[in-house]
Amino acid sequence: MTKSAPQAKPKRSISGAALFTAAMFCFMYFPILVLGFYSFNASRYSASWEGFSLQWYIRLFNDVRILSALQDSLTIAFSAVAASAVLGTLMAVGLARYQFPGKSLYRGISYLPLIIPDIAIAVATLVFLASMAIPLSLWTIVAAHIVFCLAYIAVVVSARLSGLDPRLEEAALDLGATPVQAFVKVLLPELAPAIVSGCLLAFVLSMDDLLISSFTAGGGANPLPLEIFSRIRTGVKPDINALSVVLISVSAVIAFISEYIRYRSDENRLNRS
Repeated sequence: MTKSAPQAKPKRSISGAALFTAAMFCFMYFPILVLGFYSFNASRYSASWEGFSLQWYIRLFNDVRILSALQDSLTIAFSAVAASAVLGTLMAVGLARYQFPGKSLYRGISYLPLIIPDIAIAVATLVFLASMAIPLSLWTIVAAHIVFCLAYIAVVVSARLSGLDPRLEEAALDLGATPVQAFVKVLLPELAPAIVSGCLLAFVLSMDDLLISSFTAGGGANPLPLEIFSRIRTGVKPDINALSVVLISVSAVIAFISEYIRYRSDENRLNRS
């Protein structure tokens, strides 16, 4: 009886795909890690490390100009998202449930703001406001933000609508509900997770927008991106590093909540089917 030769253990090697993935993540997130690191720097200059400090975060939350700019940004984002939620939902439902002449053309035009460069939207909005003799203000920024927020919310709601059973509304109508009752009591609860998810996405985009806001802002309106841009013209200060870390953290939390709502919605739908 002869002994079989021991089998050699397979060598574990790092694949090229793993290296490429690691390089891409490093390329995307290493600058953010550096930004977060220097936001705790005691030095006034970002290039030299002089010890750990929270002074820039304390100074940030006591900065009147930053807090006023944040208030403007929140007013713009909440107003634009609220209007876009209503209009975007109705647009998505109308495109999904009704047939009318020119529907394909209308669908393409409705989603066009997703691919149009921001500079084109900004210039077009400014020219339109000037031709209509509408003075620039905080509310002209809101009107401009509705253009792209509406398209993002409509896309998310449309994706949700494509997975719903249209017989749910038909059953409600057969049982005596009016079209409005069928929409409010049957369709709207099913669309609620997608509407909330789309609103969170649009809220982040509105808070981060610089280009359109800079073209449509009037006197007295100073959103947070404009305030940050005006400060970094003379160099990036540690308080701007701290503000950037706060904005990134809030955006990450909102993105996580949006993704979690979408995941739970899909899971509930699969459990019911």
